[in-house]
Amino acid sequence: MSEQVSKQGPIARFLAQPPDSVSKTIFVAVSLCLVASMIVSATAVALRPIQEANKLRDKQVNILQVAGLYEPGIDITETFMKSFEPQVLELATGEFTDKFDASTFDDKAASDDPELSTVLVDDPASIGTQSRFVTVYLLRDAAGKVDKVILPIYGYGLWSTLYGFIAVEENGNDIFGLQFYSHGETPGLGAEVDNPRWKALWRDKKLTDEAGALQITVARTAPTAGADFHIDGLSGSTLTTAGVHNLVRFWMGEAGFAPFLKKLKAGEF
Repeated sequence: MSEQVSKQGPIARFLAQPPDSVSKTIFVAVSLCLVASMIVSATAVALRPIQEANKLRDKQVNILQVAGLYEPGIDITETFMKSFEPQVLELATGEFTDKFDASTFDDKAASDDPELSTVLVDDPASIGTQSRFVTVYLLRDAAGKVDKVILPIYGYGLWSTLYGFIAVEENGNDIFGLQFYSHGETPGLGAEVDNPRWKALWRDKKLTDEAGALQITVARTAPTAGADFHIDGLSGSTLTTAGVHNLVRFWMGEAGFAPFLKKLKAGEF
């Protein structure tokens, strides 16, 4: 009998083994893994357009919210398209550029592109590299004048990079609102950056003093510059508070939007 089995091919010998043999067990396990991985991959590819659409919609919702335009039940895409004028800004000059299509420009991808980004030496926001170009959103009034600008900001907190937007009035100095749309901070502590009561503290705060010096601070104790420039830090979350303080001052400073905000204050847009 053993001689007969030995003359069979490898497939026949495999099939002749009992169902609970090591070979058949390994075969079934590997086959199930391969089938499962193909199903997961196919599902991920099929759902990618939906995921991208949802990400875009979430971004639009956050921009509408920080600008005070969001209302339940509105058509998000239609309201966003009618309300905002996206522009790609060159940070160093504070000028808009037509090198890129503002509707498709990817700020995150640009920050990873060596040709479009700069490796930071002075990096208080802990972002590593900074794109030289970013997308900003202009909100104009009925007369066509700039009413608010929505600026993207990001930086590291305690556990994660916080991505958000800050809305600044047409004078280039008064804050209308701040909103984070992505982070991984601790629920109940650092994640209180999402608390409406804390976000409301940003309304009408000022970025710079009359001399143009950056004064905005986020801390548990008020600075000597005064209440107009101070947002109370998050209770029990010192490191997230410090992260928000650092990223806001970085992006509102000379390495960020300061050249643009000076031109905005001068009425150049």
